[in-house]
Amino acid sequence: MSSGAYIVARCAVLFISIITVAMTARVIMSWLFFDRQTKFGTFLYVVTEPIILPIRALCERFGWFRGMPLDMPFFITAVILMILSTFLETAVGL
Repeated sequence: MSSGAYIVARCAVLFISIITVAMTARVIMSWLFFDRQTKFGTFLYVVTEPIILPIRALCERFGWFRGMPLDMPFFITAVILMILSTFLETAVGL
């Protein structure tokens, strides 16, 4: 494997890790005192929502998980990110 592919895969894994940490912080804040009016709350929303939005739109389009008390698109996105990260790490040998 070329060093260019290794660098791209490593950057992708790093990006996924950063997004996962931001999503985890958003979950913790929502359980405790989430207020999007704060600067940190707005930052977490702006960073994580573009990643979650395609899954959220897909779920809304097909009517999946209507009436659920949990934000299922959020959890589906987290699982997809974990699978993608694992795939990249094993494919490249990180």
